[in-house]
Amino acid sequence: MAAKRSRLDRFIVQHSELTRRQLKPLLATGKVLVDYQPVNDANLLVDYFSHISVAGNVLQNNQPVYFMLNKPCGTVSATKDDKNKTVFDCLRQEDSVIAGLHIVGRLDFHTTGLVLITNDGRWSERLTLPNKKIEKHYRVNLQNPIDESYISGFAEGMYFEFENITTQPARLNIIDTHTAEVFLTEGKYHQIKRMFGRFRNPVIGLHRAAIGHIQLDPTLQPGQYRALTADEISGIK
Repeated sequence: MAAKRSRLDRFIVQHSELTRRQLKPLLATGKVLVDYQPVNDANLLVDYFSHISVAGNVLQNNQPVYFMLNKPCGTVSATKDDKNKTVFDCLRQEDSVIAGLHIVGRLDFHTTGLVLITNDGRWSERLTLPNKKIEKHYRVNLQNPIDESYISGFAEGMYFEFENITTQPARLNIIDTHTAEVFLTEGKYHQIKRMFGRFRNPVIGLHRAAIGHIQLDPTLQPGQYRALTADEISGIK
């Protein structure tokens, strides 16, 4: 969901009662400000976060926001749902109504852990584009014991006939007989559960601990959230 760009004159005409003819002298006399600087180029590209004012009247003042949420089990990764609680229901009312909020990296109904929420489409796109290969870190609890054969199986990738795809190599670290860490650079449908399914070993607990360098804050209880720090935001290149 990349932030859309628009020509400055088009944006102003759409968000005010001015015509393009009326706008020209305002541009020429420095009465149009973009990000608090006077501009005279009607073709300048502006986006969702450009601060735009005309003759002292603010037409747009959107601020980017970035949250991390510890998703509880039994919540839906959606803005709204008629039957179940959603991750947006975990937000305070003043945050839940921020325009343009969307989820970065959805989790299944029973999966817990790190979910990112933002209104910055370009930032979230950098996190989700396949060619960026941003690594996601999961902790997995399994019904049956695991052994070293799982490590090579995940590292080689697995072919899923239904979609005719082969998964990218994934790292697996064994923590104990029934617990592992998995590091993925993609997110196919129910991928981790299906990969362990190749070993006939059901996943009984799945928790996302990190996306790239952004790690779930250990002080956040299920359902709690906080704003990202400047370092967490800027670390996504």
